[in-house]
Amino acid sequence: MTRSEQPTPEYVAPHGLLNGRHVVVTAAAGAGIGSAVARRCLEEGAALVTIGDTHAARLEAAAAELASEFGAERVRHAVCNVTVDADIVALLDVAQAEGRPIDVMINNAGLGGTASILEMTDDQWSLVLDVTLTGTFRCIREAGRRMVADGTKGVIVNNASVIGWRAQEGQAHYAAAKAGVMALTRSAAMDLAEHGIRVNAVSPSLAMHPFLAKVTTPELLEQLKAKEAFGRAAEPWEIANVMVFLASDYSSYMTGEVVAVSSQHA
Repeated sequence: MTRSEQPTPEYVAPHGLLNGRHVVVTAAAGAGIGSAVARRCLEEGAALVTIGDTHAARLEAAAAELASEFGAERVRHAVCNVTVDADIVALLDVAQAEGRPIDVMINNAGLGGTASILEMTDDQWSLVLDVTLTGTFRCIREAGRRMVADGTKGVIVNNASVIGWRAQEGQAHYAAAKAGVMALTRSAAMDLAEHGIRVNAVSPSLAMHPFLAKVTTPELLEQLKAKEAFGRAAEPWEIANVMVFLASDYSSYMTGEVVAVSSQHA
């Protein structure tokens, strides 16, 4: 069945869901989900948002734009490659420059790619797993240690994908990594529950942003959109809205959950 494309809804007005919170977001430069959630956190009243990314120039531009709109005192940034422990430590050190505890850690960093399992190299497999799964583990570990040390009943939100549940050609490495993020979320939640720290994840299906358009053929994008009940991709801010919900007190009894942000149909 061909689905007609439904219009994108109007941007949702903020409701102060994160008033006064201190938030860190990885892979937050550019125009993807990370950038959208950093902006959404500031709109929702976060007192401070610290963003990291591997792309220095793009990160500088993103931080400058947010600072000009929301105030320089509410935005920090540091180059961070989540495959490097020292980078993660440095990012969180920048975030905690005045010793203020981190309330919310949003682990958005991930890396995809397309390759048949028959041609996929060890290096391709290992890089996607290292960034997407092991990088998320490293960030949970470091943020969790700091939250426990500070006595913060914090929140960790991870970015998974419906590909962790559903098969897609050429995505064995990415699917394995995202399924791993889901399992990691559930287990980390149990480890951190006794400290009052919650760990949840979102699982988007198709969110449109410039990088996706760059690495995906128009034909495949149309096929993916046809699988969505609304006949369109999500806007990054629609994913960010659910991340903010999970970071807020509205989800206070949720931990170890993976929430699909998807309009896919059977």
